[in-house]
Amino acid sequence: MPGSVAPETPAFETRRSDKSAAQTMPDPLTVLIVVPTLDGGATDAGAVELVRILQNAGHRAIVASRAGRLAADVTSAGAEFVAIDTGTNNPVAILANAAALGRLVRDKKCDVVHAFGRAGAWSALIAAKMKGVPFVTSWYKGFQEQNLLKRLYNSVMARGAKVFASSEQIAQLINDRYGTPWDMIAVVPCSIDVGRFDPALVTHTRVDAIRNSWGVRPETKVILVTGRITRRKGHHVVVKAVRRLKDMGLKDFLFVFVGEDRGHTHYTGELWDQVLTTETMDVIRMAAPVSDMPAAYAAATVVVSAAVQPEGVQRALLEAQAMARPVLVSDMAAGPDVVLTTPAVPEGRVTGMRFPSGDDAALASTLLRLFFLSEPARNAMGRRGREWVLGHFDGDGVAAQTLRLYSEIAGRPITQEGRGSAALSQSDKISAI
Repeated sequence: MPGSVAPETPAFETRRSDKSAAQTMPDPLTVLIVVPTLDGGATDAGAVELVRILQNAGHRAIVASRAGRLAADVTSAGAEFVAIDTGTNNPVAILANAAALGRLVRDKKCDVVHAFGRAGAWSALIAAKMKGVPFVTSWYKGFQEQNLLKRLYNSVMARGAKVFASSEQIAQLINDRYGTPWDMIAVVPCSIDVGRFDPALVTHTRVDAIRNSWGVRPETKVILVTGRITRRKGHHVVVKAVRRLKDMGLKDFLFVFVGEDRGHTHYTGELWDQVLTTETMDVIRMAAPVSDMPAAYAAATVVVSAAVQPEGVQRALLEAQAMARPVLVSDMAAGPDVVLTTPAVPEGRVTGMRFPSGDDAALASTLLRLFFLSEPARNAMGRRGREWVLGHFDGDGVAAQTLRLYSEIAGRPITQEGRGSAALSQSDKISAI
């Protein structure tokens, strides 16, 4: 009725309602994440991505790792960082780390232990078994298995109650090698910040700054090779392909290797010797890591990955496609769920081109095929790549899938939406044991 006043709800009823809601609200999880390093590799970035997913949904993440430049990202997300060298494969250290992780599980009341990387995974598995909590692993690449001992060492990554694989290619590898049942394997792709990697937001000034730092003339086509300088990434195959392109008379091109060697100085030395021997120094730059990667992609004509071992999902390939750049990949570098190529899709849907792993002649000829395309055709390929990434590697979808899997692992409902996390003091966020 006009002028009527709704009756007040008694205060005790409001308190009872709030108490009932609190009782039915799922408890947040505490997850111990064990990762070898926090320097910027795919595994490191994957661990930080998991931290953000958990923290944003109101859960608590604790990261045990050797300190690195991504440690600041862990703490800025509201998680706790504990300095432990979980990357060592020394058996005594692995057992000592298992005891340290066990204390963390007990003291922090962890619900799940999630391992990234093999040495740390052995310590994490022992700690999880001792404390009776679920053990989970994440695979981002295929590991070499030269002998039975190496196979046993690698097998810890298949011993999780749930095994997260970054791609269908890696999931198939896990099943083929270890017979892990498919219901224990979950394909959880990476996600990238498509807002940051947006070609419309990268100015000409930023692109020019990158090209000038590489000493690139305006008419020069840049072929960007990203990723750490390691043998598995196939940089030596690229150098051989470069020599072939020079012999074919290709002009105005420059290969830029962007990545750290992360202590693989022997391979870096080999690579330099190969560049000198093949007389390709004039068309190869070994650049320092770039902070403005969106501009680096924008400065390139094409992005190449010549990996010679299974790589799962390389974030660089997703970032390059998000930046509307065509990508050339070996058949080990990315599966058809990462880069769309013929014959898996029609020519009108491709986002890149593929060549046999380790085949430098095929890489050279594939690059020539791409360069012979008209600029509108290359641009169309790049646009399809961005559409593909936007539709399949968005952060919200990956987060929702991850949280559903954690609910299954924990055996109870968990919060799926951000509620804000309790503030931690800096001394709580960064500790050492």
